[in-house]
Amino acid sequence: MCVGVDGTAGSRALSQPGHINSAAALCFVLLAGTLPAQQSSQTPYTLKARSELVLVNVTARDKKGALVRDLTAADFTVLEDGKQQKVSSFDIENTDAVPETAAGPEQTTLLAPLKPRAEAKPTEAQPQRPSALKDRRLVILFFDLSAMQPDEIDRSLTAAQKYVDQQMAPADLVSVVSLGSAVRVEQDFTSDRALLKQALNRLNPAAGAGFEEGSTGATEGTPDTGQPFTADDTEYNIFNTDRRLEALRSVAGAVSRIEQKKSLIYFSSGMNRTGIENQSQLRAAINAAVRSNLAIYTMDIRGLQALVPGGEAQSASLRGTAAYSGRATQNALNANFSSQETLVTLAGDTGGRAFLDTNDFSQVFKRVQEDTSTYYMLGYHSSNPARDGKFRHIVVQMRRPGLKLEYRRGYYAPADFQHSSREERELQLDQELASELPTTDLPVYLATGYFRLADNKFFVPISLVVPGSEIPFTRGGDQDRATLDVIGAVTDENKRPITTLRDTVKFNVRGSQEVRRKNVQYNSGFVLPAGKYHLKFVVRENQSGRLGSFETDLAVPELKTVPLKMSSVVLASQLQPAAKRRNENPLIRDGSELIPNVTHVFSSGQHLYLYYEVYDPARQSKEKQPGIRLLTNVAFFSGKVKTYETPLVEAQQLNVPDRKAAVFQLDVALTSLKPGFYTCQVNVIDDAAGRFAFPRLALLVRQ
Repeated sequence: MCVGVDGTAGSRALSQPGHINSAAALCFVLLAGTLPAQQSSQTPYTLKARSELVLVNVTARDKKGALVRDLTAADFTVLEDGKQQKVSSFDIENTDAVPETAAGPEQTTLLAPLKPRAEAKPTEAQPQRPSALKDRRLVILFFDLSAMQPDEIDRSLTAAQKYVDQQMAPADLVSVVSLGSAVRVEQDFTSDRALLKQALNRLNPAAGAGFEEGSTGATEGTPDTGQPFTADDTEYNIFNTDRRLEALRSVAGAVSRIEQKKSLIYFSSGMNRTGIENQSQLRAAINAAVRSNLAIYTMDIRGLQALVPGGEAQSASLRGTAAYSGRATQNALNANFSSQETLVTLAGDTGGRAFLDTNDFSQVFKRVQEDTSTYYMLGYHSSNPARDGKFRHIVVQMRRPGLKLEYRRGYYAPADFQHSSREERELQLDQELASELPTTDLPVYLATGYFRLADNKFFVPISLVVPGSEIPFTRGGDQDRATLDVIGAVTDENKRPITTLRDTVKFNVRGSQEVRRKNVQYNSGFVLPAGKYHLKFVVRENQSGRLGSFETDLAVPELKTVPLKMSSVVLASQLQPAAKRRNENPLIRDGSELIPNVTHVFSSGQHLYLYYEVYDPARQSKEKQPGIRLLTNVAFFSGKVKTYETPLVEAQQLNVPDRKAAVFQLDVALTSLKPGFYTCQVNVIDDAAGRFAFPRLALLVRQ
């Protein structure tokens, strides 16, 4: 559904002549089921935004690795960017000092920011003061149900239950958090073993909603299951990984107001990143954990894996020659390493540790208890008053020689947006566009494709999505107003700039509540030749100055070498009226504009529109009917079973002759499909030339 907006949407685009021809469109789409669930708008206490006191947790060990417990404030020297700081607060946290019969807080509400307001109960315990948590070990058991199979969920729950029964110490306050369709607090921090076991029992294998991340496009070296093509699920996996990293970031933000060190044990079956697309969200999650004094311990619950050459006995034999050349085994090893690389990064950069390739799942609990047995908490007020948002390096030195110190290496200084000038705001956008460490305070998602306009000239549509709930509105007269700044750049594979885009989108709506329930989608486009490119876009909302960015690589193919010349396939659920514009956007036809669905998530009551083009099809011989003969339809697979197939469509002539293209726009009523995950296969056959293509895309149909 697309609804109108009272007001205007700015559509200025700065470009280099001959490289870009862009147009901007703005629409609101339903939020539910399309983007990761957003958390409550309540902003928790964070070091970066609300506090001038910088806290550093330090663990000291001697040459034998034993913890040192007799240090004082005078033994420490703290440097920030090379300048010595005055330590204004000093505390020792010693969880080993808590006796077996200690009477402490049995249950707290530290994770309240993650809970929907409807779940708040008057009888819930009040949030604990920092002094009430002294000498307590705060442990979060995070179960990523979206990335584990039922047997993996069972193994992780068994390990957690064993910890609760046998390893849980008197000082331990444990919480249980899960990620399925949304982040859910199964149990807030408690020392009550019965409550923890009840929460773990609710997370049974039937609750797993995992979507197995797979390879994209190629069939060489994959099991021969009777399906000769592999779904292109790259785009879905980008958002799936972003969603998991955003969940970790949300948990870190929820506990940031607690000064003590926190430990999060992340149970998953690996985490795949698609190129660099998830890099921004990964860095943001790590930075949020560092600011919150949260150490992430990652546990690959798949355990010790045996990667058998040629495939395992329970799997089908492999296709192609990869099994004989060793390439299949090498690809399996690379895929396993890739799924563990992000786990290692999360753990190493937050002060935790990754546990991989082991069947002894109790090691992670033992390591958490050892690392939080005794540590020193140092606090200082930075001598640098600048609120520039830059990274500040921290170095802790000891007067006592021979000790090994473990602590976080820095933090990001607070930044003030409202007091910045117009030039400073433009500079902020330019710096963010060039930065290797982008911020993701504002969630942004991007989708693109390519359509041939002429020889070696392609239109590349760009769709940016921002949740409406993340856009703050101000009241002006009888309307609610807000603005978004958009900046983007395209570089080639040698990092040379190709073209840029700069736009400001203005909102004037009579009721912002409706917008907050939906997504805001910005559509634009570039004209590029064939080649490999890197795209980066930055979006900023101009009330609080929050920024979000998205990066991706794009390969525009040279179609002269392709047997069947075909564009990318666009999935959409909306058509909206479009004024005639001076651009070459193929998605605007007959006064209507097709709005791409960025996340490939649809509701069962919607229509699925598929748009694609075939170029330079062969003509039939004189004996047959003159003209072309293209056959196409769409099939939907649930696993290995074909659940639905559309009627065959035949094209006998080019309907866009100036571009030598046969354009297809199919309309599928999703009431024909039950809710669930599907592989959408587009079948295209050039009957005259005997050539064919079967692109596949992953999509989700929700109730």
